[in-house]
Amino acid sequence: MSYKAIIAGSTGLIGSHLLNILLNNDEYSHVVSLVRKKTGIAHHKLREVVVDFDKLNEYEQLIAGHALFCCLGSTQKKTPDLKVYYKIDHDYPLQLAQLAFKNGVEQYHLISSMGANSGASNFYLKTKGEAEEDIIQTGVNCLHIYRPAFLTGDRKEYRFAEKILTPFMAIINPLLIGGLKKYRSIPAQTVAMAMYKESLKNSEGMFIHLSDNIKQIA
Repeated sequence: MSYKAIIAGSTGLIGSHLLNILLNNDEYSHVVSLVRKKTGIAHHKLREVVVDFDKLNEYEQLIAGHALFCCLGSTQKKTPDLKVYYKIDHDYPLQLAQLAFKNGVEQYHLISSMGANSGASNFYLKTKGEAEEDIIQTGVNCLHIYRPAFLTGDRKEYRFAEKILTPFMAIINPLLIGGLKKYRSIPAQTVAMAMYKESLKNSEGMFIHLSDNIKQIA
């Protein structure tokens, strides 16, 4: 079986790993990467398309294939304007899901966050929760929602808090046992591998994956 994938957010921490996995495994013969600007990545299976995410409907014909992987996301430091932040973390993923449903894409894979909850007081977690709920309402045939805990990996931008937390979590992780395992930090590459493996299953319905489950899948 040879699949086609669409990926949004392929320059991010998880998305960059996922793109590499998709390009280097035979199950996927075509990968369409939706980007804001050219990355310079070249591969015979890759079609990189620069898009205006505020006008996603204009690129509807691109949203067709076996699986759409949405790895879009920002931070309040990078995007202090909360309206813009909400568009990136809620509106764009939702519109991609709507187009995926309309065009018969078989699977939709969404990167969310541990603690995502539309009723949360925290803007970040509330936005993620609202995105999940609204995407569920689109009716996509197979929806995978990934809620990783603290992510580790080499980011392009420097983040002081993560530099401090990464070694701290390495010490704390072994102490988080039983029901607390889901709070252990997780490598971004592990999340990406779990997304890839889940996409090879011909399943239907909605699936929510927490960090401990994600590690088991990968």
